[in-house]
Amino acid sequence: MKKLIGLVLLSVSLVVFAACGSSEAAEKGKIVVGSQGSDADVWKFIAKSDAAKEAGLTIEVQEIDGGPQLNNATSEGEVDVNAFQSLGYLKSYNNDGGGELAPIGTTYMEPLGVYSSKVDKIEDVKENSVVALADNPANTARGLKLLEAAGLIKLKDDFDSGTGTPSDVVENPKNLEFTLIDDTTGPRVLPDVDLVLISNTVALEGGLNVLKDAIYYEKVNEDTEDSINVLATKKSRADDAELLKLVDLYHSKEVQDYVEKTFEGTKVEVKQDIASIFK
Repeated sequence: MKKLIGLVLLSVSLVVFAACGSSEAAEKGKIVVGSQGSDADVWKFIAKSDAAKEAGLTIEVQEIDGGPQLNNATSEGEVDVNAFQSLGYLKSYNNDGGGELAPIGTTYMEPLGVYSSKVDKIEDVKENSVVALADNPANTARGLKLLEAAGLIKLKDDFDSGTGTPSDVVENPKNLEFTLIDDTTGPRVLPDVDLVLISNTVALEGGLNVLKDAIYYEKVNEDTEDSINVLATKKSRADDAELLKLVDLYHSKEVQDYVEKTFEGTKVEVKQDIASIFK
């Protein structure tokens, strides 16, 4: 009899442990959002907002440093949804076998900018200029696409926006020289190169505003769809009604007023049907 009771207690303990260890087992209305940096700050504001209360949501923000770590935590159910990445980054993660994640809604685009301390206009870029690009697949490719949009280079027709590299440049009339850098060092290397492409988060941390200080930057259009940031979750939960509430919550006036004021317009709101940009 004691043995039977022990087995029952052990079974109950395992069930309780499993429920506590998985975010997906959280009570209805509570959502764990995994994020980092400025995105985590935004979601902490959202968690305390009146809009969240009106939506009947209790949001817990779990900060996790590193894109792969955030996506892995989402794939494994440690967080319900994550908020930090562009659509292109998400595609790259899935294509690399990282997991089966799906975007559930668009949030914003932080324009990637071309910065220079040598020239004031993109038209004035000189031959043999040294161009610094972020040394990670998604942002390297994103930077090259921006240089193409600026008219400085031409990429091959089947260029991969998630993994493309400078070797995919087929026309380089100014004979630009490309160098890869840790993307967090962009503002610091600005004096040492002719052009440097800097993500908005890094630019803000370095005292730069992409809308004012870049000589060229991304615009929201069909060519920059992979640069749009999204909320992502496990593919099996892409239609979860509770998670989908987060999309409307992000686009509420209260939240957008906060984002506009805090980031000086550099997180450009994008409210687009996710099905139209993710097949």
